[in-house]
Amino acid sequence: MAAEPALTPLSATVVAPHLEKHYPRGRAVVRALDGVDLVIAEGEFVAVMGPSGSGKSTLLHLLGGLDRPSAGTVLVGDVDLHRLSADDCARFRRRHIGFVFQFFNLIPTLTAAENVALPLLLEGKRYAEVRDRVDPLLDTLRLADRADHAPSELSGGEMQRVAIARALVVAPRLILADEPTGNLDSNTGAEILALLRRACDERGVSIVLVTHDLRAASHADRAVILRDGRVDSDASASSSRAGTRERAPRP
Repeated sequence: MAAEPALTPLSATVVAPHLEKHYPRGRAVVRALDGVDLVIAEGEFVAVMGPSGSGKSTLLHLLGGLDRPSAGTVLVGDVDLHRLSADDCARFRRRHIGFVFQFFNLIPTLTAAENVALPLLLEGKRYAEVRDRVDPLLDTLRLADRADHAPSELSGGEMQRVAIARALVVAPRLILADEPTGNLDSNTGAEILALLRRACDERGVSIVLVTHDLRAASHADRAVILRDGRVDSDASASSSRAGTRERAPRP
């Protein structure tokens, strides 16, 4: 049995004890997560790995309040996501959690700058404040000259940088990244991972990265490997990479 996480430390961004998620399948029950314990420190970069069907995406959805656990809870700071109403949970996500997806999830009818600004506009922020937050991010991520371009006019790497800027613009406590380099070439993927690493180191953002890629996991402080809905190992990224090579899952 996995050790129970310590009481919520003041420096923890996420405390998620005993997470379970069950789905009915006919008369059977599928345990997508089966007693996962996870604590993520402030400014920590955690890679979540494991074979297909191990529960990686399910875990990410629970940590982001996109789904509710069958048992256990998720605390982001001192807020229990799953005690919030649907509207309050959506508001909390918009203010405190950034998402970066494999397929970018940009709105095609908006420019790059408008996509980045969207979370702030939904919060009713004034135009001047929005510009003060968006413009420096676009400059930092080398997107200033692409600000007025539609997503269809951007490369894959540029679209993912826009997605990262959108995640960072609210100054989140937590970024959840689901295979963010899956549609990128290796050089562009390395650049995106370096940007996420900088978000941890320079902004104190906690990041959970779901990935199949050992090279992507090498940017993390720690690798949590799931198998059959449970934590198979939880260690520094360097030691977990070695273990994953020895026990590489079948495709």
